[in-house]
Amino acid sequence: MKTSPPSLQVLVAGGGIAGLTAAIAFAKRGYSVRLFERAPGFAEIGAGLQLSPNATRLLRRLGVLDRLLPAAVRPQAVVLRDARGLVELGRVPLGQAAERRWGAPYLTVHRADLQSALLARAEQDPNITITTGAAVRDAAFHAHGITLSVDRNGAIDEASGGLLLASDGVWSTLRGIALDGMDDSFTGLIAWRTTLRRGSGTGFADRLIGANVVTAFLHPQFHIVAYPIRAGAAVNLVAVTKGDAQSLSWAAGTDSTVLRNAVSGAAKPLFELVENAGSWTSWPLHVVDAKGPWTRPEGVALIGDAAHAMTPFAAQGAAMAIEDAEVLAGIVARHEDDIPLALQIYETERRPRVLRVEQRGALNRFAWNASGPVALVRNFVLKRRSGTRLAADLDWLYGQDVTQSSG
Repeated sequence: MKTSPPSLQVLVAGGGIAGLTAAIAFAKRGYSVRLFERAPGFAEIGAGLQLSPNATRLLRRLGVLDRLLPAAVRPQAVVLRDARGLVELGRVPLGQAAERRWGAPYLTVHRADLQSALLARAEQDPNITITTGAAVRDAAFHAHGITLSVDRNGAIDEASGGLLLASDGVWSTLRGIALDGMDDSFTGLIAWRTTLRRGSGTGFADRLIGANVVTAFLHPQFHIVAYPIRAGAAVNLVAVTKGDAQSLSWAAGTDSTVLRNAVSGAAKPLFELVENAGSWTSWPLHVVDAKGPWTRPEGVALIGDAAHAMTPFAAQGAAMAIEDAEVLAGIVARHEDDIPLALQIYETERRPRVLRVEQRGALNRFAWNASGPVALVRNFVLKRRSGTRLAADLDWLYGQDVTQSSG
């Protein structure tokens, strides 16, 4: 393994999925990485995630997938249902069919399980140093690289390096400090999340939601997605409705009256599922315009949500962060003598794919919330294309190994 020159000490701000993946990807290529996480520890926050093959093939390459599989579920299909009649509209085959078609598994996991797998892999790498309780407050750029001001319990420390990766999420501090980047914007949508334990008196959920599928219930006013996590022991539920930005926190214990009112037009079993699911957490959906600046030639790159936070309608937020990290590390390794060029290649290469994913998410939202004649056409198309034809529509996304085209 090569030894990275001192000028290419890699600094990572943010220890979420993007930051941990980037730390692993760079360390695997021999770079010394210092990661700073604002929180005092890696708490079990968030909810479920869908990891499509374009992400899991990279996690396998980084030595993370085997750590994740014991807590993951390999669903057999994505099933689309009408929320009012519960009739099946169409399905995309997954399971072994996904691995044969796209070369890697499609998984559903809890975010905390993915973070734990990434953290375990990162902590075993001597090239990675992780500091928690460390909030990056400022960044200075000079001839010798970048110097960060890091707040640790009120005391300011400095950290220097040649490359800074801003993976500090949708409300990124560094996006404004280093790049004067685009502000986040509220979509007018709220994601409501909860987790149900199977076999815990929620038999109605077991009957409504398949144990080994991802189910999306479609309605003009909302949609609900349900899938198994925690090795099948639990079910992740997420409902998306219109609403107000009540909080900027995962831990927002919010009155779910808005949710109950939104799903009042659902079939009785689905409405009862929402009504009896217990405590819901609300999460206002904010996005970051992917057309804004992602890099600075002095050695700064935004990755993941900091660069292009997107709505969840394509289930690709985590996957795009993982792709960003691995692609960027590969490009820098090939052009480490010209970091401005490497960053230009990264931004030029990644932006079209991210924008295409956003377009796919917008199409999904339009279809999922269709009404009237448009919904009738949607149902007809889904029925005709159900199965391998719907799967083929995703070959460009799930089947592409993004590292093959890296400059």
